[in-house]
Amino acid sequence: MLILGIETSCDETAAAIVKDGTQVLSCVISSQRDRFAQSGGVIPEDAARQQVLCMLPVLHACLTEANITPNTLDAIAVTKGPGLLGSLLVGTTTARVLATLWKKPLIGVHHTLGHLSSTWLSDDSRLPIPDSQFPILTLSASGGHTDLWHRTSHTKGTLLGSTRDDAAGEAFDKGASLLGLPYPGGPSIAKAAESGDPHAYNFPLPLHNDPSLDFSFSGLKTSLRYLLRDLDQSQIINRKSQIVHIACSYQHALCAHLIDRILRALHRHPEIHEVHLVGGVSANTYLRTTLQSAITAQYPNIVLRHPSKIIYCTDNAAMIAAAGEFLVREHGEKTYESFETTASLPLAMAVAN
Repeated sequence: MLILGIETSCDETAAAIVKDGTQVLSCVISSQRDRFAQSGGVIPEDAARQQVLCMLPVLHACLTEANITPNTLDAIAVTKGPGLLGSLLVGTTTARVLATLWKKPLIGVHHTLGHLSSTWLSDDSRLPIPDSQFPILTLSASGGHTDLWHRTSHTKGTLLGSTRDDAAGEAFDKGASLLGLPYPGGPSIAKAAESGDPHAYNFPLPLHNDPSLDFSFSGLKTSLRYLLRDLDQSQIINRKSQIVHIACSYQHALCAHLIDRILRALHRHPEIHEVHLVGGVSANTYLRTTLQSAITAQYPNIVLRHPSKIIYCTDNAAMIAAAGEFLVREHGEKTYESFETTASLPLAMAVAN
């Protein structure tokens, strides 16, 4: 299938065309990251207004880059939720109008299922698509969610654990704010941490005595606040030199918590063949390398995969198009049923049991 994907769940305006759920023919994103850097976060109403302005230019660029016309499309896939309602409506309204004008079936996609589908994306047709083996353990971590999934197919599986408070990406953002680093926090902390010592400061391992596979990041954020508060005067004077070590130690603590839950899940589910890392936090190089080392040391036969490009880690429309393909492949005509645009779409609805 040749599917046009549209994604507007937060502040990005994105459109992409994907063939057979894997080959990316075009992927265009208009990001408002710089716009909201000064405010330290997304302003929902402003984001939606900008998306209205960006939607048509992004669609035009997407079709032009792929060098196709609408009549060659097989379907349109769009994020139906969760996300910012105003932003979601920009995308779903556009998709509904185009589906009617172009006489194409419409697929509503759960945002998280898009991220779960991102490890199959490639824009290089010369490279073979990984023949992944289910069941797969997938950590999906971003600014809005942190979830651990046991997946038996592209669209079927079970939620093993989720965050009880902040998401991992949110913990990076709040940590960066405390450290005086710019928004978004993930890239800022990662850059500051490059020359730091991950063991310079000790942070707690959240839920280390909890038998669940849930996540919790609020305690780490609080520990960072107390650490900065308690720095003595000489350290405050030399704060710039300390920031790199604090940032590195904080990043290490966040990643250690994520890896701890993954290893616990692998211990409980020996049938797992692969571990996939998706979402905005999956772009973190330190997380990728430390997780790879941990898996290699304890489970050498398990393969670790993550999106082939950074652009596929963050919110993008290619992952929505891929998810649309997999939904049609595994659920047939039911995939084209009407749907509502919903800001608070339950996490459990991302995949079928």
